[in-house]
Amino acid sequence: MSILARFAPSPTGRLHLGHAFSALFAWRSAGSDGTCLLRIEDIDPDRCRAVYEHAIYEDLAWLGLTWPVPVRRQSEHLDDYHAALTRLILMGVAYPCFCSRQDVARAATAHGPEGAIYPGTCRTLDAATRAERIARGEAHSFRLDVAKSAAITGPLFWDEEGEGRIEVDPTIFGDPVIARRARFSEARPTSYHLAVTVDDHLQAIDLVPRGRDLFLATHVHRLLQALLGYAAPRYAHHALVLDGDGEKLSKRDRSTALADLRAAGWTVADVKQRIGWSA
Repeated sequence: MSILARFAPSPTGRLHLGHAFSALFAWRSAGSDGTCLLRIEDIDPDRCRAVYEHAIYEDLAWLGLTWPVPVRRQSEHLDDYHAALTRLILMGVAYPCFCSRQDVARAATAHGPEGAIYPGTCRTLDAATRAERIARGEAHSFRLDVAKSAAITGPLFWDEEGEGRIEVDPTIFGDPVIARRARFSEARPTSYHLAVTVDDHLQAIDLVPRGRDLFLATHVHRLLQALLGYAAPRYAHHALVLDGDGEKLSKRDRSTALADLRAAGWTVADVKQRIGWSA
């Protein structure tokens, strides 16, 4: 059976050596009989730039990778994410949160993989109060009520390549944001967790190959899949390419940007040797 995989970078900077490994890993994961889709995750209007999107196409082509067209760009499908959010709201598992990051940091009593865990400040607000504050124009995000969600879905698992069945811990991030605080110009705000879950479903992805830094996010994605009635893809989280100090590579580090390395005379073979890639 052929495999449909995907590579989904965000156009917020230049691709670097770590992205090269992820891209090669994704294309190899699809196998000779499968297909790897390219998806542009550009839901952050403050950080995403067209120039970086064009650079993604150039860098991947330089690596010798090809993909079907048209490419799915998240910014063109905000209605899909809004429809999923609306379903979750109607199910009673998504609620508006009026807290800023500073509010959460001040009120938090526990910390998780991404810092302060939301203490549930707005979870118990009554419907009338929520409606009144929204009508007043108060900025708000939407969070997933993890306890209610887990009660609906029951125990969940996902299949991880090379590791077998992984049990989902729905509480790992507390109540995560599934639609970020909207600016006045944004009619359809969403979040990474919700958008990627909807995209993988609509694109019928069989296998999600991505970096190990996103392993824990799979707990949230699997919960959203179950709530929305989506089939669960398999996952393959690869080790990260690290810098000389053992840290994850950053788009801010031009020394590892593929475009700069190419301009300095590096070949694709040089890149593969640096990242330890073997066919």
